[in-house]
Amino acid sequence: MKVKEVADLVGISVRTLHHYDEIGLLIPENTTDSGYRVYSEQNLETLQQILFFKELGFPLKKIKEIIYSPSFNRLDALESQYKMLLERRNRLDKMIKTIEKTIKHSRGEIEMTNKEKFEGFNFSRNPYEKEARERWGNAAVNESNARLAKLSESEKKELAEEFSAIYKKLAELRHLPADTEEAQAAIGEWYVLLNRMGSYSLEAFKNVGQMYVNDERFTKNIDRFGQGLARFMCDAMAVYADNNK
Repeated sequence: MKVKEVADLVGISVRTLHHYDEIGLLIPENTTDSGYRVYSEQNLETLQQILFFKELGFPLKKIKEIIYSPSFNRLDALESQYKMLLERRNRLDKMIKTIEKTIKHSRGEIEMTNKEKFEGFNFSRNPYEKEARERWGNAAVNESNARLAKLSESEKKELAEEFSAIYKKLAELRHLPADTEEAQAAIGEWYVLLNRMGSYSLEAFKNVGQMYVNDERFTKNIDRFGQGLARFMCDAMAVYADNNK
């Protein structure tokens, strides 16, 4: 299919397709001698993935990283996108009902409780999840969330205690150089614990550590165990990642 045909089929502009080609996000299968872009069935499947991720709020740069990763699996991605879109639809359905009730309440047709006025709003989601998805893709975050969801309350409590214990252990070592044997042994325990909850590569582990100092929310939370702990963990995680590649 030529670019105009694809644009008409999908409902996007030719300019958008040209842009995707220019940034290497969607490169046409062929280009004719006269310069016309020709798209294959596989190109269309890739475009569908791009638009699903875009609908879910992923930036184009991250979409490119995800779909061209050697570990990318289209079926797994579709299943994740399906679940995320269902979740969004359910939340929107609840909010629509809340708006309908609020209109009737404003007209004096019904009474609403204070609780009913806020049905559909959900602020319980991890505030860092979007950032995590943007940095490392859906797979690690979905896996982590799935594992957490399967834990009982006692298991969650035990896990929280493990996290706290490692933070305290690292805090006691934070004045040592990050590359010392003691520091690396302790940060290795941190790496193992994180990977019990998700699948983090060494590079992702290093990126997590960088976020500890780049994001003041993480810094503030971690430094509760000892001033400067976030910086120490960042440095130790970078050393660990580089030494174990």
